[in-house]
Formats: sequence, structure tokens, C-alpha cells
Amino acid sequence: MTPETRQEPAQSSAARRPATDAKVVERLVEVATPLGPAEVSVRRPVGAVGTLLLTHGANGAIGTADLRALAVAVPEHGWAFALARQAWAVAGRRMPPPPAAQDEAWRPIVAALMTGRGKLPTPLVVGGRSNGARVACRTAYDTGADGVVCLAFPLHPPGRPDRLRADELNLPLARAIPTRVVQGVTDAFGSPAEVRAHVPDPTIVTEVGGGHGFTKRPSDVVAAVLAHLDAVRARHTA
Repeated sequence: MTPETRQEPAQSSAARRPATDAKVVERLVEVATPLGPAEVSVRRPVGAVGTLLLTHGANGAIGTADLRALAVAVPEHGWAFALARQAWAVAGRRMPPPPAAQDEAWRPIVAALMTGRGKLPTPLVVGGRSNGARVACRTAYDTGADGVVCLAFPLHPPGRPDRLRADELNLPLARAIPTRVVQGVTDAFGSPAEVRAHVPDPTIVTEVGGGHGFTKRPSDVVAAVLAHLDAVRARHTA
């Protein structure tokens, strides 16, 4: 797909092309950010009832098994699926910038997708893998998100439970933004039990198979995410 350049959200004029499924439309959106262009792959079914926007972890990988599975399952479930490759990853950097810079470059991505011509439908659920989940939690309120999905939230570095990031995870919860944490049973960055111990409501944590990368067939991850989308939509339309 040829990227669509978007300097301002309202200036989008991307040509769309049918995906393999004729009921889903794909497009690649390029978004200007303070760190350079970011790229967002969008799969939108006809009559989409909401949007799930995810991003990658600190390794910049967008081809993980869980993200690939969600790219198929979410549109089949009636939601638009957007997968953002952040500007630092597009630029070929090996590691993300400091949190403040990363967040500053993330907000324009959300704005570009949710405003202007071709804007994606609400409710909006934001999230990501690992480091991407941290970004989503820190910015959920600022970006007007209706829900958050954390895939393998890195509660602490491996072997360093003293270096907690629970404050970031609790930011959307403090704003009453529905949040779902999907955590591998053997995740070295924080087990499901560890995460449950650091959030006010332990039921927001879903335990799935595998470690920080889940498994090669993450049907349990997909099921947890789709259930959360249903819950957010029900709350949004109540």
C-alpha cells in the first residue's frame, strides 16, 4: 500500500482499496509527528462500530502473533483495527525515546485517525504491546480514549520487581477508563498475580498462556480483547 500523508487530521484524502475480505477496507496512513512520520495500517469493516488502535513494544515489531491475529479478528468482530508504527521505529531507531517525547509523538497519531475526513468510529480503545501499553496508559485520558488494552504490560524489568511501573498502569483506572490487562502466565516483566497486586481491581487482569510474547496461537489473547471491546461498547452506548 502507498502511504497517505497527513499533515493535519482534516487534510486526509487517501484512496482506499478493498482488503482480501470485500467487506473490509485497508489503508496506510502516514502521520506527521514531532519525531518524524509515523505509519498506521488501518483495516475498517463496513459499518464499523468502534476502533481499536494498538502499537508495538520497545523492539518496534508489528508482526507478532497476537497483533497479526487481532488484525483479522477485530474487523471480523465489527470494529476498525489500526496498528501504529511509531515515528522512532519508522526512522530505524532501535529503542524508543524517553516517555515524554514518545507521548508527544503519539498524540498526533490518535488525533489524525479520529478527526477530519475519513475519521474512525467511536468508541475508541487504545493499547499496545509492552512499551506500547505504557504509552497508551499515559495518554489515554488526553486522547479521549474510551478504553485501554494492555498486552503484556511490563510491570517491571525482568528480575527487578523494585522498579515498578504500576503508576502508569493505574493512570487510566484513576480516570475511570475501562482497562483490560492481558498477561502471560510466565511473563518475566510481571506475572498476572504481580499485576493484580498493583491495581485496585484485580479482575481487570486476564491470564493467558505463554510469557511476555504470549504463544504462537494466541486465541486466548484475542478472546480477552474482543470481550473488552464488547464491554466498552456496551458502556459507550448505555
